Formats: sequence, C-alpha cells, structure tokens
Amino acid sequence: MDFAARRVTGAMTVLCVRHCGCYDAFGVKGAISKKGDVVLMAKILIVEDEKAISALVSFNLKKEGFETAEAYDGINGLDMALSGGFDLILLDVMLPGLDGFEILRKVRQKSNVPVIMVTAREEETDKILGLDTGADDYMTKPFSVRELVSRVKANIRRSASTTAAMQAPADDNKKVFGPFAIDRNLQALYKNGVAVDLSQREYELICYFLETPDRVISREELMEKVWGYEYYGDLRAVDVAMRRMREKLEDNPAEPQYFMTRRGAGYYLHF
Repeated sequence: MDFAARRVTGAMTVLCVRHCGCYDAFGVKGAISKKGDVVLMAKILIVEDEKAISALVSFNLKKEGFETAEAYDGINGLDMALSGGFDLILLDVMLPGLDGFEILRKVRQKSNVPVIMVTAREEETDKILGLDTGADDYMTKPFSVRELVSRVKANIRRSASTTAAMQAPADDNKKVFGPFAIDRNLQALYKNGVAVDLSQREYELICYFLETPDRVISREELMEKVWGYEYYGDLRAVDVAMRRMREKLEDNPAEPQYFMTRRGAGYYLHF
C-alpha cells in the first residue's frame, strides 16, 4: 500500500537519517553501492503511538529492504534511540510520556545526523520550530513511499559526500571568501575569524554558495544540489533555511549584505 493512500493523523513526525560511509556518535556505519545507490540494509526505529500508522510505515519500509523496530511512546522511543544500533529514526512529535521535540533535542546532544521533519500541518511556525530544534528539512503529509525512500537515500548520499570532502587533502579543505573562511576538515565556518554555529544543512548550503559567488541560484537548483533530491520537494524549505542562515551570518538580517534575493529568480552570495 502506498503511504499516500492514507492521510496520517497527528501533528508532526521527524525522520532522522544516520551518516553513511562514516561512524557517527552512536558508532553506526552505513554503506553505498558501486553505482552510488544506497544499500538498503539500514535498521530504522519507528516511534509512533498510533500502531496502525506504525505498522503501515514499517510494512512499506521493509518492502524497500530496511529493517525496522517500533516504539509506541516517548520514553521507550528515547531509550531505544539512545541505545544505538539504528541507522534511521522515524519519530512522531505528539507522543505520550515525552514529545518528539524533546527526544530530538536529546538525540542532537549525541549525534548530528540529518533530520527530515514530516508534518501534517501547513503552518510555517510548526516547520520553523522543527528546524530550530535541529531538523534539516520537512515533508508535508500525505506523501508517497517513493518520495520517503528517495529522501532517505538523498540524505545518506549527502552524508557520504560530506565525509569524502573531509578526507580531501588539507590544502583543498581551507578556503577564504571575503569575510568568511571555511574549514572542511572541521566542517566549520568562520566570519571575521569567529566560528559560526551552523546546522549540517546550513553548512552545506553556505559551502554551495561560496563555490559560486555572485551567481543567482534558483530554489530548484538548491533543492537538487544541496538537499540532493531528484525531484523538487517543498521549496519553502529553501526559504526557511535562507532566513535562518541570514540570522546567523548577516549583521542585519532585515537588510542583508551577503545573502541576497533576486526576486523571481533565486538567491546569490555577494561580498
């Protein structure tokens, strides 16, 4: 059954994808095939209090080659998530015992894995809250299993690419662009010599802009190149990420000097 065939109730879920090709804070290692596709042998923890939804998601993920485990409340979900052994966590926010946002905060203390937030609500404030809590992206219900799996694969490929960049020669990993300096070995960005606290998605977004300054980049291109999606998701994810990045990097986010908007075309970096 396609996941889009049923509308999932509940306020929000979060999809956490572990690093592939390197060990994260929990010591889990993923794999990629010679063709660059994800080897679907990952183990997924589904934390969802509605058992029918959990079973539906588990069934479809198993069809794609994943292993799954299920928890039906926040306390057990957190214990299982922190115990390690999982390559991906599907986490509902509205849970008995402990809400998903708090679980995500505690997971973030242990791991910097990519996070896709899945929400049944259209309010941008909910999506911004998820991103501020540590999510990298979001999807809106209902959605198809094909899109779910595609985004999982894209995030794993992106993590593997980040690992490869860290393994490049040291001289290739340190660059200066105007007031910004980037160290790919440390995955760190500095503005005027001061380190800037960025999420993984924000770091990859700034890297893409720094490689092509003064070129207008469409939201579709950013979704494809930075998010790694073969088809376009919700382009508002790009707008939210840009707003958050401006808040961290601009002296006055309301009047940006570096991350500029070309109305109807996209964004560009200028310095």
